[in-house]
Amino acid sequence: MNITVNGSNKVFQDIFSVTDLLKTLQLPPETVVVELNTIIIQPDSYHSAKLVEGDQVEIIRFVGGG
Repeated sequence: MNITVNGSNKVFQDIFSVTDLLKTLQLPPETVVVELNTIIIQPDSYHSAKLVEGDQVEIIRFVGGG
């Protein structure tokens, strides 16, 4: 499946949901905000947010510091 992640075109196999994408990218769901086709997805909906060919995903990571 071809999707755009943070502005870069990517090809993934066996990716069906936002949860699958985060696992593939090795990103803990509790450390990110995900926008799917300009809509912010709530973390408790990552598993039900289905991805399809051509989707655009933006992933914003929380970074600690001080």
